[in-house]
Amino acid sequence: MKKQNVRTLSLIVCTFTYLLIGAAVFDALESNTENQRKLVLQEIQNIVRKKYNITDEDFRIMETVVLKSEPHRAGRQWKFAGAFYYATTVLTTIGYGHSTPSTIAGKLFTMCYAMVGIPLGLVMFQSIGERVNRLSSVIIRSVKSSLHCRHTTASELDLICVVTFLSSLTIAGGAAAFSRYEGWTYFDSVYYCFITLTTIGFGDMVALQKDNALSQKPEYVMFALIFILFGLAIVAASLNLLVLRFVTMNTEDERRDEAQAMQALAGAVRLEGDVITANGSILSGHFGHHCTETTSVDIEDASVCSCPCGCLPNNRHRFSVRRSPTQIRHLLPVLPMHELYPPQGPLPPTPAIYLNHRASV
Repeated sequence: MKKQNVRTLSLIVCTFTYLLIGAAVFDALESNTENQRKLVLQEIQNIVRKKYNITDEDFRIMETVVLKSEPHRAGRQWKFAGAFYYATTVLTTIGYGHSTPSTIAGKLFTMCYAMVGIPLGLVMFQSIGERVNRLSSVIIRSVKSSLHCRHTTASELDLICVVTFLSSLTIAGGAAAFSRYEGWTYFDSVYYCFITLTTIGFGDMVALQKDNALSQKPEYVMFALIFILFGLAIVAASLNLLVLRFVTMNTEDERRDEAQAMQALAGAVRLEGDVITANGSILSGHFGHHCTETTSVDIEDASVCSCPCGCLPNNRHRFSVRRSPTQIRHLLPVLPMHELYPPQGPLPPTPAIYLNHRASV
């Protein structure tokens, strides 16, 4: 089996194994908490219904009102600032789900906008990631030169350390700012930054969604947008080093295999059939079989051919052929045939010699 196929199957098996392990761990960690929260909410719901004598239909209406009014706590979601925030989440594939279009025209434009914007964003972030890695390489070489290191080139390990440090610094700084503006704990802020910059975007924690932040805090809106775009560029630099290296391994192996096949094809000449030389050896022109000895034969090596065609190549070549381990000297006399068995009549013409046909005695 080819190396590329083995690698692909290995990645599939590892991915599904990783999914199974993740499912088991999340089940163990979150299942009990989910049941407890469900029981508590059900108890509170029963208390509210009994206290205010609310019917099931009225309670469902209250739930709908509460859920639908939640996005409006941030202010006008579809004015320019909120719309720009939404467009950013679409282009970066974060998809918080904090605001969604409700009109048919808005949904249709979202699909068309995403079809163009997502590839554009991926290319842009990938290009920025490459520039960041190039700048990091220049800085690493300068630092090594100033420290009089023996090797001043920037290795992949050096670049990985740099982009990892930048990613950690970005998440730590963003978490401090979001913890101040949103009132979250620092750990929750780190969680939000990680979910955002990896474009997971669960939507359980979304910035700019309270106290009319979209209209009352323009500096906070600007910071949130810059954080998302700059942080994704740093993450793209990390992916450029970590992920794309493994993605391109199959392509490199395929190109190497194709190059080797072309070289082998350029240097190989196929001989059709076996050739019996004058010294009693069998030269086989079929490649791919087991052979014990190889030799080179010139076009002038004598052989006897029974083919009636009358064309002989004019060019002189050398061929790599397989020599049979068995000699057949007992079939071919040492002396010429006309000396051992003199003909009674006129000598027949000398048989033509060909390499591209099966020989016979």
